[in-house]
Amino acid sequence: MLGKPVKKVVIAGGGTAGWAVAAMLARTVGQLVQIVLVESDEIGTVGVGESTIPTARRFHEILGIDEQEFVRATGASFKLGISFENWLADGERYFHSFGSMGRSTWLADFQHMWLAARAMGVAGDIGDYSLETQAALACKFATGGEQALNYAYHLDATAYGQYLRRFAEPLGVTRVEGRIAEVRLDPESGFITALALQSGALVEGDLFIDCTGFRALLIEGALKTGYEDWTHWLSTDRALAVQTDSTGPARPFTRAIAHKAGWQWQIPLQTRVGNGLVYASSHLGDEEALALLKSRLDGPMLTEPRVIRYVSGSRRKTWAKNCVAIGLASGFVEPLESTSIHLIMIAVTRLAQLFPFNGVTPALVDRFNDLSRRELEGVRDFIVLHYCLNSREGEPFWDHCRNMALPGSLQSRIALFRESATAFQANDELFRVDSWVQVMLGQGLTPQGHHGLGQMIGKERLGQSLAALAQGIAGHVGKLPSHQQFLDDYAGAVTA
Repeated sequence: MLGKPVKKVVIAGGGTAGWAVAAMLARTVGQLVQIVLVESDEIGTVGVGESTIPTARRFHEILGIDEQEFVRATGASFKLGISFENWLADGERYFHSFGSMGRSTWLADFQHMWLAARAMGVAGDIGDYSLETQAALACKFATGGEQALNYAYHLDATAYGQYLRRFAEPLGVTRVEGRIAEVRLDPESGFITALALQSGALVEGDLFIDCTGFRALLIEGALKTGYEDWTHWLSTDRALAVQTDSTGPARPFTRAIAHKAGWQWQIPLQTRVGNGLVYASSHLGDEEALALLKSRLDGPMLTEPRVIRYVSGSRRKTWAKNCVAIGLASGFVEPLESTSIHLIMIAVTRLAQLFPFNGVTPALVDRFNDLSRRELEGVRDFIVLHYCLNSREGEPFWDHCRNMALPGSLQSRIALFRESATAFQANDELFRVDSWVQVMLGQGLTPQGHHGLGQMIGKERLGQSLAALAQGIAGHVGKLPSHQQFLDDYAGAVTA
């Protein structure tokens, strides 16, 4: 079957992953291939990926999605970054914004000038030089303008999957209702030939996309590709999720609040708040975790808390034979930096670029797997960074995180920043220099040295430049409407 032209794509599973895949493939290659999605109304979705990063906007642009329509349909609000509270130590807070900090040059990034200015006593907090940080903390927001904010979305994940379905079906995607009873393989090649449904129906295809979530019915259940467990670096393995009533205006940022064995999220939407507690079951029992979550809720519960069990790690191959795993079926890195939906979007975008029109070939498969692997490992390192740099001494979970052996790639990055304040973003990495800098500084990593450009500029000029920069940002933020006011005007009348 190697080299057999791909004329029919079968997507196993719906939800955000399945329908995002269907929408992108229909928009990009749908004129040349038939696209069928198999899902069952009896099977629920994880549905708690309610926070995104700015790459979602580019995905929507490719699809041709109207932003206001999307915001109305999914109860979305806007997101400028994440407030990390109690991560370094109780009472400490820093902000990871989506924007750029200050002004960098080809010779040195902004953090070098800021560190020099701080040593000279002429610098404020580094967040003073980030438009997105200041707008978020003031709960201000607007789209467009000369100084456009870089933003993402908070959204209702279930509504988002339904929205993508309504978008994809008119583009020619065929939905088949039913539960998968068997994944049939070619006895010689081992390629998947069809999905046999409990109804007796047989859905044949040339390329199969596994969007069956943690069950991974195709990539693991049928093809046995194996899973690389990253629990030794990311030891949380449970999440409790619950929705609550809003108790005030929606903030344009996610809150990530550390507790003794993990962290808690708060994600404000238009008419409610998504809440969750991420924890390591080896350090916190389920009942204690539930009690902790309930004690930290700001509003009355709209749903009963539900438990999500997971193992952080990666499928050894995300593309095996004629099967590509996308979403939770491909691997999972806990939701701290809201990367789950991005990883779905980038995977199907990559698949569209490397689509096997003329048949599945080893070179295509290897390229896809290599890119996917490197990106997920970069995300992993960025998440681990938040845990390993902490000062929460005397708490077993955090003591373990602080003392654990790190991936070599992360060790090198931390050492580079500690020694010289140098941060970088490789070509295939998701997180920008500004993201690495904000988190490393926020988690208490103080560089021992920095580039000499700041000293060459001099104390007076450097101080004046930073003061003007902060003043300009404050002035711009002062002219912005509140996030809630903008949201009300943008989304129009919204009913719960």
